Amino acid sequence: MSIVRDFGNPDLFLTFLCNSKWNEIKKNLFPGQKTHDRSDLIARVFDIKKKTLLQDLKKNCILGRIVADIHVIEFQKRGLPHMHLLLILADEDKIRDPESIDRIVSAELPDETLDSRLHEIDKVRMIHVPCGVLNPYSPCMADGICTKGYPKQFGEATTENVDGYPMYRRRHNANHVTIIGTFVHNRWILPYNPYLAKKYNAHLNDEICSSIRSIKYILKYVYKGHDCAKVIFKNNGQGSIKWDEIKTFLDARYESYLEAMWRLLERNARKISCYHSFTSAFARHAAGVFL
Repeated sequence: MSIVRDFGNPDLFLTFLCNSKWNEIKKNLFPGQKTHDRSDLIARVFDIKKKTLLQDLKKNCILGRIVADIHVIEFQKRGLPHMHLLLILADEDKIRDPESIDRIVSAELPDETLDSRLHEIDKVRMIHVPCGVLNPYSPCMADGICTKGYPKQFGEATTENVDGYPMYRRRHNANHVTIIGTFVHNRWILPYNPYLAKKYNAHLNDEICSSIRSIKYILKYVYKGHDCAKVIFKNNGQGSIKWDEIKTFLDARYESYLEAMWRLLERNARKISCYHSFTSAFARHAAGVFL
């Protein structure tokens, strides 16, 4: 929170997911191997892609000049590694109106005749799989409702939403694909940046932080900690609980084979960067913990 106090609220929230079908991974497999056989390749290639993305954002200023950023690497169960990234933009590049949002974020399926490659990437990487009555057993469902709010409403223009993320432009046009026998149109498209999605060929969700509600959520989200299993307290029969703190920690923590490889390669799992020469002592201390 000291970072936010010094530099202001985050402007962008990006989620970058590893793509196990990247050519850099597939070309280095031995005969007969699958991608899940080479956790070292997945970890190394994702780390390279992550560094390249950060260079595009922080040095090349693809989305604007950045004054501070926070990112954390996560490994969910048997899932692939992914990065959650918060960006705080300089005042001159702040996102202040719907036109600025449309220049950075798109939530529409591109026309296949105009950009077939981006269309194919979005079709595979940037679609929220149909849920609700179409797929009531989807992981995103809770009490019969999609926890992510899909399908979204059509809209001819981007509008601000004081209770969460912006209502991105989702025009009702002829662009659609077929997923699980269902016509999928712009109501199911995840927000993304066309340039970054096309360059990295990965799930790269790009959200605008438009309200204090979304900011509080994402700040908690990036620091929520590792996945846990269960903790069991047993009585030793003498009226007291036998507490083995080390064993409890080892039993409660879950690390996938990909996270284990990431740590064996000594890659950073969390980092804060500040680019202001007058950062407060609190902010410098917070940043120094993870640098």
